[in-house]
Formats: sequence, structure tokens, C-alpha cells
Amino acid sequence: MPDTSPPTFTEWSSFPFEGDIRVKQLEDPVDIEPPRMGEDAADCAKCHTPDEAYIWVSDNWRVRSMDRPSGLPMVLILESRSHLDLGDLPNMLAAELGVMTVRLERAIRSLDGVARVHVNRWGDGAAHLHVWFMARPYGRLQLRGTFLTLWDEILPPVPEAQWRENLALVAAWLAEFGGEPLAKPPRIDWKAPSSFNSTALTLSPTLAGSAGVAQADADLANQTPPAGAGTPAAEDASPRPAGDASTPDDAPQPVADSGSRSDT
Repeated sequence: MPDTSPPTFTEWSSFPFEGDIRVKQLEDPVDIEPPRMGEDAADCAKCHTPDEAYIWVSDNWRVRSMDRPSGLPMVLILESRSHLDLGDLPNMLAAELGVMTVRLERAIRSLDGVARVHVNRWGDGAAHLHVWFMARPYGRLQLRGTFLTLWDEILPPVPEAQWRENLALVAAWLAEFGGEPLAKPPRIDWKAPSSFNSTALTLSPTLAGSAGVAQADADLANQTPPAGAGTPAAEDASPRPAGDASTPDDAPQPVADSGSRSDT
């Protein structure tokens, strides 16, 4: 008699569901598997997608996001620019894939609130090489493990402004090692006040006193000094060395891109 007990993973704390669960009937295997999406480069959507749909691009690689925020802090896809699958990569591109995987993992892990980055490659939906990078939120131990992809669609989406800012940060991080960042940060939603409160324009006694002192100083400065009087301020105006003030680099800015889970 077949064992009808549920799989042991349903007892894991990371399993997203509870209650009675019924396992689907296993279908019969097919004799010939259907072609994946984009088997031919002429029909490959990834090959025909312009660079503007990605957050970062280089000569050999491109990184894109989903078209909207999801439940995880960040979900990105690394794609080869050439129409190749994982096993088709020449040695040089295979070596670059290892470097890009580590680099993108570090970039995502540098974001606030990210504890781990899961790296997944399935390849059953689309033929063109694409590797998924999914960030697990810090402290969310229930999201650990293989069910992170399910939790991504269950959790409420992160705020779009934060999501776009994170895209810009990852693109800028990658650009430090080459390539071109294309993602843009969110615009600041700020509006100038239509009017000022008249009471805000009334000087307090302290401010009024300060204004009077300032006016007295200005009047004194405008007086003509007596003949023979020196100008200590001018005589003491020796050049001073400039400070070492540094200007932070401007972070390159991201773009929201189209992604689909149907091409896993």
C-alpha cells in the first residue's frame, strides 16, 4: 500500500503553507520534450531586448530586474549577452560567469536589510542562459532555504522607491568594475509650499537683537578710517591652504526592467 503521508518538507518552518495538502498525481513522461522558449536565437526574446531594459550591461553580460517590486528586497537576473546556455559557454565566458556571480552576490548583499543571496539556475523555461539572484531579508529566518522563491510571491511587495534606489545602488556597485549602469534612482517627491506663515516671518527678540548687531557691524564697516589708520584685516589676509574636502562620486542611476517568472 503506497505511503500517503505528506512529504517531510511540509513540516519545515520555511514551508509557506499549512493545513491539509494533497500531492498532485504524477503525469506520465513524454517521449519528446517540447522546445523551450527562444531555442533559436531568431526567436529569443532576450536576444532582442534592448539594453535600456536592463539595470547594468557590459560587453558579455547584462543584469535585469522584474518589472515591479516583489516581496523580497531584491530579485535580479544575470544573462549572457550571447545566445548560449550554461553548458555552451566557452572557457573564457565560463570563467567570467564565476566572477560575475560573486560580484553580483556581493552587490546585492551590500544592500541594507539583506542577509543572504540565493543563486539559482533552472533553465527549463527559456534556452538563453539566465541566473536568478534572490535576496533574503535579514532576520527572516522562516524564509531560509529552498522555498524563498515561493515566499517572494506571498510577501507584500517592498516600497517602490526603496526598490528603485536599491536597483541604482547595485548598478553603481557593478559599474565600479566596468560596464554601464542604466538604472535610475527614484525622483524626490517634494513640493514647495504655496505660501509662508506670516508668524514665521516675525523675528523673535533674540533674532531681532542679532539683526541689530549685524546692522551695526555693517555701519561700522562702511565708515571711512582716519588718515594713517591701518587695515589689520587686509594686512592679515595671507593665503591659506585649501582643505582636503573630497567630493563623493555620484552613484549611477537604475531603470525598472521587464522580467517574467515564466522563463525560469
